[in-house]
Formats: sequence, C-alpha cells, structure tokens
Amino acid sequence: MKLKFCGAAGTTTGSQHLLEVNGKRILLDCGLYQGRRKDAYEINCCFPYYDPKSVDLVVLSHAHIDHSGNLPNLSSKGFTGTIYSTHATRDLCQIMLRDSARIQEGDIKWLNKHRKRKGLEEVEPLYTEQDAEKCLRQFVTLSYDRPIHISDGVELTFVDAGHILGSAQVILDIVDKADGKKKRFLFSGDVGRGHNEVLRDPVDVKDVDFVLMESTYGGREHELPPGFDEHFGGVIKEAVKRGGKILIPAFAVERTQKLLYVLNELFVAKELPPIPVYVDSPLAVSATEIYRLHPDAFNEEVYDALFERQNPFGFEDLTLVRSVKGSKALNDIEGMAIIISASGMCEAGRILHHLRNNIENPKTTVLFVGYCAEGTLGRKIRDGAKDVNILGDTFHVKANIEIVDSFSGHADHSELVEYFNRIGGSKSKTWLIHGEEDSSHALRKSLAETGKDISVAKLGSEVVF
Repeated sequence: MKLKFCGAAGTTTGSQHLLEVNGKRILLDCGLYQGRRKDAYEINCCFPYYDPKSVDLVVLSHAHIDHSGNLPNLSSKGFTGTIYSTHATRDLCQIMLRDSARIQEGDIKWLNKHRKRKGLEEVEPLYTEQDAEKCLRQFVTLSYDRPIHISDGVELTFVDAGHILGSAQVILDIVDKADGKKKRFLFSGDVGRGHNEVLRDPVDVKDVDFVLMESTYGGREHELPPGFDEHFGGVIKEAVKRGGKILIPAFAVERTQKLLYVLNELFVAKELPPIPVYVDSPLAVSATEIYRLHPDAFNEEVYDALFERQNPFGFEDLTLVRSVKGSKALNDIEGMAIIISASGMCEAGRILHHLRNNIENPKTTVLFVGYCAEGTLGRKIRDGAKDVNILGDTFHVKANIEIVDSFSGHADHSELVEYFNRIGGSKSKTWLIHGEEDSSHALRKSLAETGKDISVAKLGSEVVF
C-alpha cells in the first residue's frame, strides 16, 4: 500500500490524502487550501500531486470546505467515481459547495476587473455552481457503523468523529493483495473534543494497524473545557451592560448552531434578558435547517429537547436573515442585538460589513468563538491590532474584543493525546497531518512517548507500508 500526502501536510487546510491499495486509488478528502487569494488559487487549481482522472473513488470525512471544497474541481477535471460520505455530510455539501462556487465566481469577477485595468488576462473560477451540482450527483451516502465494500479488498465504515454534524472517522478494513494480510487503516478526519453542547462524543476505534491523524491543536490547549457556557454567558452579560451590538463572527456550520443552542439555554434559564438575536448568513440559515433534519446525530440532551420543548435552533427572539436587504437593515438597529455572521475568520461575507459599521464604536463587543488562521482579519483583531483594513478602508479598533474558546470543534493537544491512546490495536505506524508544522511536531513528541512509530507528513511525499 502507498499513501501520498497531497494537502494539509504542514498546514491546516486543503485536506487531500491519496491511498493506493490493490491497484486502486482512494482519495481521502478533497479540500480547498485557504489562504491568500493568489497562493490559494495556484495551489487549488491544478492538482499537482495526481491526475484527477486516475482517482477511482473519494471518501469524505466531513463537509467543511477545507475537506470537501475542491470536489467540484476534481470532478470537472475528469474524476468520474463515487464520493462516499455520511447522509448529513452530503446534505451540508449540497449548500456549502454551491456557496463556495458563488463566492469564487464573485471573487474572480472582482479580480478580473482589476486585471483588465492592468492589461492582464482574465482568469476562470476554480469551478461554477453547475460543477458543484454535477459533483453532488456522484455522492453515495452511508449511516454510521454500516460497513460497505467499496473496492477490491477494501471495506469502509464511518464512525462518529464528534466534530460537526455528519463528521466521521474513516475506517478502511483492507485485505492487502500484496502480502495477503488483513489490515485496518484509520483516518481520523477532524476530531471533536467530546462533551459537545450539541453532538455526540467521538467513537473509540479498536484493532487499528495504521493511523492518519489530524494535529490542528498540537502543542496548544484550549483555555476552557468544552461546554463551559458560564464563561460565555458572563461575557454576554458584560456586553449587555455596555450596550451596543454584540458581533459574533462564526463559521456557518457547527459553530453557529452550537451558539444558538447555548443562547437558547441561557434565555430559558433567565440568565440573560430578552435580546434580539440575528443569524445573518444565508449559508448558516440553510445549515441550521439541515441540523433540524438529523436529530440522530445529536447527544441525548439535545435529542430529548427537540421532542420535549421548543426547538433550540428556532427560539422566540431569533431572526434568520437571508436577504441582502435584511442584512443591511441590521445597521439601523439601535440598542442591544446579537448578530452572528460568517465568516468566522472575518475574511469574507456579511460580518465584514458589520465590522465596518461598528468596530469604531466603544459600546460594540466583537466576540470570537473559534480559530482564526495566521494572516486573516479575524486573527489581527484577536491579536489586538489597533488599526485594521476592512473592504479597502482603514478603521481604528475601539470595540471591546472578547475571546471564548470553549466552543472549538477541534480537540486540543491533551485531548488529541487521549484520543490516540483510546485507539486500540497495534498502531504500528501513525502519520500526523492537518496541522501547522510546529503543531504537528509538538504532538509527535508527545505521542512518541507511547513507544509507537509517529511521523509528521510532508507535503508531496509518499510512504509505502
């Protein structure tokens, strides 16, 4: 068997790993690299490490764009095989891939205006909405814990990863024709923290021989335990005392729904006064509706709540905003309001307009509830920048900046070590991916103390095992 690291090696984006077994090529994830526009376009456009036509099938761990976002491009460049995912992952991809296509088409349209002025050739988007639609026809969906034969000598099972709705750890039970041996290969996908406000805990996997494991938070610990909603409630209460708007940049999928659940709990317990809450993101609105369709993915408390009382994703003072007109109207609100808007890293979307209109107001609170990558606007604001550029203009940051990291969907260093220790079997080889280089090496150092063979994957490299 061969494993080639085609993305998310030395970085946390662009997850793509090519497994060759019994003469077939299985691609684990096909995500977009997310970073500076020019770099991202060059990395995403051309699949430098393999020919899309040579891929036989794709196994998708979850719907986040850094794991799924380049699938339409893969299909448009000649991949004709099946894409395996969970039911919820496919449902989320249906909205997320189309949204990704719209964003790219809009970005390219803007970019081409500037290129035209400079006498440069126009460029094409990575893919269109039509490409996304075509790609979605290639999906075949499975429930958790339901093994299925997907290739010669290869059986696939998805088990819950506890990261986002539909997220899965990928188990491949393989009869290796090269040596006749049975082998179990585990791809972790992105590992959840456990004790999630909404979702179930990650499942422990037994009898594993080879591990391909994420390392996003290697070397870093979250400041707060998962589900520590008291701190979040305290930050909101302080913001209420100041008055003004509370802006929460949040990823449209998972983070927004978790926030809605916790806010509803605080309102029900009368920990907070009635405050209008707005979700200002068409994608987040659609994702929230999909969450309602998959109660089987929820932990016991949320599952019971759906049937015993008010829907936690649709409470009384909540307004879901789809239209541009509705989004602009939020600028005219006077007094208190909580506005949850994408993107979580403040790199695109409607949150940029809310920041433009409110970041110089000392009554405003900007509350970060998730990771912001190096170089993003969100990271600059989180790190205390006094002046920031938003949509071409410079603004002085006078708003109160708050950070609550108990909402993170990623296991931290200690939780990743615990996850690895709970994996059963020989674990004769482990490769760490999906982490910045320092993070991966920090995690490798800790895992190596178990005496196992742990290595950090290098982009473009190939291992035989």
